[in-house]
Amino acid sequence: MSNNQINNEEKKDLHINESILSDEIREDQKKNRTNHMEYMPDMEVLDSDIDKQVIAAMNNYDYDKYTEYDVKRALNNTERSVEDFKALLSPAALPFIEEIAKAAQIETRKHFGNSTYMFTPIYIANYCENYCIYCGFNCHNKIKRACLNDEEIDREMKAIADTGLQEILILTGESRAKSTVEYIGNACKIARKYFKVIGLEIYPVNSDEYAYLHECGADYVTVFQETYNSDKYETLHLAGHKRIFPYRVNAQERALKGGMRGVGFGALLGLDDFRKDAFATGYHAYLLQRKYPHAEIAFSCPRLRPIINNDRINPMDVHETQLLQVVCAYRLFMPFASITVSTRECARVRDNLVQIAATKISAGVSTGIGSHAKDIEDKGDDQFEISDGRSVDEIYNDLLKVGMQPVMSDYIYV
Repeated sequence: MSNNQINNEEKKDLHINESILSDEIREDQKKNRTNHMEYMPDMEVLDSDIDKQVIAAMNNYDYDKYTEYDVKRALNNTERSVEDFKALLSPAALPFIEEIAKAAQIETRKHFGNSTYMFTPIYIANYCENYCIYCGFNCHNKIKRACLNDEEIDREMKAIADTGLQEILILTGESRAKSTVEYIGNACKIARKYFKVIGLEIYPVNSDEYAYLHECGADYVTVFQETYNSDKYETLHLAGHKRIFPYRVNAQERALKGGMRGVGFGALLGLDDFRKDAFATGYHAYLLQRKYPHAEIAFSCPRLRPIINNDRINPMDVHETQLLQVVCAYRLFMPFASITVSTRECARVRDNLVQIAATKISAGVSTGIGSHAKDIEDKGDDQFEISDGRSVDEIYNDLLKVGMQPVMSDYIYV
């Protein structure tokens, strides 16, 4: 191995995003903590090795070995292999970003036409039992906490439905005590009154609990792994259920076993080596698609954003070109997958991505608790700062201006 290769490997191992850290967090990281690879007593253990396959492949992924030849081969192939996916995520692919974007756009139009699906998230609670040092909801962050009751959830959802949206994504902080599975299930039942599609982005649960939530009306689940580097994951998630790495990795498979129609994947780009995290995200989805061919697959590509009490947080080396590279690589590797671009990105970036490879966009977004209905005072603080504050009407009209067709829903709940 050459000195340059050794230096590159050292840089990957020492990837630290200083913008997340504070003196208090550095001290907390030194304390003794529970084993992040050991399941807690209430956690379901699947008879599956997909998580091990993903981590092994990620650890063996050396993106610096890929060349211009590998990238051109990937672009010329009509069906991209895992090796092609690795090449498209490599630094060698950056000089070909225009060709990659054009290929991704062709693939997107082939399967989705010019349709762009619209939805909005609703945050119904922000209590959290986890200590994730980059998140505004973490249990040590001094923010205003809230948990909407049934009447407030109904009013919030009616206000959202009145904008014309037909798809909702229900979110909570990760607290089983404050946001029980029954509480979330009841929110799903309320949502059924107003929406055709109900998604969940909540703490991971067991397959029987996912089955219960599906019976209540939910039909897809998104779980962000944040980073697939278990060692780095351990230093970022200092306490709570979320600290248990393998339980989170296997959440999508438990959701499918519980009867969910689709599952969403995502790493929070900028926490660790984004190329390895993007590869692991795509490969994880690929393996689950092969095991569960009926499953609908979705990707999200969020980058780090500032939070309350830390406005310095940034995604470090994940710039707009690298974000485009990741989105396009997902599209070329898994042509039928839905790809969401969130309000973590500004309007310009989002409008460009939906014209190339993204197929889903959120609108009228607030990450606070009780922020949609006018007769509910904002009850809880936001999870992170958003960059695109456009209303549903504004995004709908902006999509039309660039030749896209906004779609509110084309699913029925089964």
